[in-house]
Amino acid sequence: MAELAGHLPGLPAESVARETLRFEGWGRRVEVAVPALTDAQTEALAANVRDARDRRLIGRSTGEIVHVLDRAVRSLLDRSNARRRKAEELLPAVTGYDPETVRLGLTSYLKTFREPQLDTFVAEDFSNPAILDCFQPLRKGGYGRAVGPSLIAHVWAGNVPGLPLWSLISGLLVKSASIGKLPSTEPLLAGWFAEAVAEIDPGIAECIGIVWWRGDDERQQALLDAADLVLAYGGSETLEDIRDRVPVTTRFLPFGHKLSFAMVAAAALDSDKADEIARRAAWDVVRYDQHGCYSPHVFYVQRGGTISPRAFANYLGSEIAALAHRFPRRALHASEAARLSVLREDAALAAVLGAIEVAGDDEGKWSVAYAEDDLALAPGGANRTVKVAALDRFVDAMPEIAKYAPFLQTVGVAAPPETLFHLSALLGEAGATRICALGEMTAPEAGWHHDGRFNLLDLVRIVEIERGAEAAAEELADYLD
Repeated sequence: MAELAGHLPGLPAESVARETLRFEGWGRRVEVAVPALTDAQTEALAANVRDARDRRLIGRSTGEIVHVLDRAVRSLLDRSNARRRKAEELLPAVTGYDPETVRLGLTSYLKTFREPQLDTFVAEDFSNPAILDCFQPLRKGGYGRAVGPSLIAHVWAGNVPGLPLWSLISGLLVKSASIGKLPSTEPLLAGWFAEAVAEIDPGIAECIGIVWWRGDDERQQALLDAADLVLAYGGSETLEDIRDRVPVTTRFLPFGHKLSFAMVAAAALDSDKADEIARRAAWDVVRYDQHGCYSPHVFYVQRGGTISPRAFANYLGSEIAALAHRFPRRALHASEAARLSVLREDAALAAVLGAIEVAGDDEGKWSVAYAEDDLALAPGGANRTVKVAALDRFVDAMPEIAKYAPFLQTVGVAAPPETLFHLSALLGEAGATRICALGEMTAPEAGWHHDGRFNLLDLVRIVEIERGAEAAAEELADYLD
């Protein structure tokens, strides 16, 4: 029996046509029936969630909403919960990631949305969170209130399981109704989350719609036309297509593909520290096989430590190989395998010419290329394929890094405090938006500024009552003598 995906408040189940997506992996076959709405049904769903927002969400305090979301997330963290069990059983086959990666990844990611972390989301963007609930004093005088869009359209990517929850929860925190388009590569978790919310607070769940269409299907236009704000993830071509379809009066927030890398200072490379640094770096490479925007593709390693950059490359390869026993790499699609094969052939040729050294396993399931002074930064083949570039000074790599300024995101750094802050200033000027410790590249903190932007503040508009309006109102008060 196919697993039903989506969440369609107000639409009779029998009226909704469905298409079946088929997945196979890790010894299991999974069929997922995704909703295939007509334009009229999409418009009706938009009207339903807007109406529910006005009736069920606007009058709730942010604290109440946070508490409901916390309970829903905690249910999915509970490994005895039926939905959590389904997630652990089905998502490996659906996504291709091994069961242990899925299990640990779900727990790590969902912990980001517990009540204390959601409070951090709100506090990071609003010095006075009450501004989401009612008019609050402004520093310049007068009063202000943050108002979320009536309806947000989310177009999600599925390169990492659970990605839709980030923007979906952000929309609820600013009291907006949401309709999200499921990614075909992971069409389940968003719907399960909406179901979990419905068990706790049906009114809030009525403000969530979860739909699907294939690629740039014309059905998306009905949703884009209905939304007040469109938030989309994907590659440049996908985002350009959506931008061209969004009405000129509708705000559009795109999140495109990004490029991340790491830097290891000489001070981190002694016999006491290098093993642990390499172990953390390997985890950043192995987790989700570098399919997240925050996964590293190049490690810039400084000369001058007790352990040389070449030795660090060997350590890194050994740690990636060790992790592969517990976390096997996902099976590659034909296009991925072909691209990786070309990259390996290019690397082998470069190695023959003496430009680089390459280490890897016999089956090509991971590889570490080592280069002296080849400071070029470019996305590799992912799937546990990295380059270690030796250099004397990090500043020497900045011109190459800055070439990718619009695409930079996360930089994992292993360095002492003074170097960390000096490097961070250089990296910020080059275009990076997140500096973190090695081992944490694939797990952003709650409330992080995604691609240097605000999670909640970017969604709202501020409604102001000016001081003059308040003074004029005083002249009309019934208590005036």
